[in-house]
Amino acid sequence: MLAIGLVLNTLGIGLFCWAIFALAVYALPFFVALSIGMTAFQSGAGLIGALLLGTAGGALTLVLGQVAFAVTRSSALRIAIAIAFAVTAAVAGYHVVFVVSQIGVPSLAWREVFACLGAVCIGLTSWTRLMVLAETRPFEPGGVVENPS
Repeated sequence: MLAIGLVLNTLGIGLFCWAIFALAVYALPFFVALSIGMTAFQSGAGLIGALLLGTAGGALTLVLGQVAFAVTRSSALRIAIAIAFAVTAAVAGYHVVFVVSQIGVPSLAWREVFACLGAVCIGLTSWTRLMVLAETRPFEPGGVVENPS
């Protein structure tokens, strides 16, 4: 029984870590959705209206960010979009690792160290996932890329 518990705990922690890294890219749309939803709720839109507005705002942020990142040819704009996504992912990663480290780390200083390392790792993961969308392609003034073969 003890061995099964250890294996299941290890799998659960691994699944939790995988979810943190997989969902880190969506931190910016989530923050936007939460902000829009809370603002709508406080202004009297009601629960359903706030949920709909927040969901629409978050989805629009995600779609516009990914489309703008994939379509633009400007490296500066791509870097700015990637930084916006990566910084919010790093902030979310910092808070998640800080809270999780309270389970087993009694020292506040070491919790801060682990949280900062987690923020860097999760921010870099988000940056890397966005950079996968950036494919290098030759720019032809006529809009047609000729096949070299």
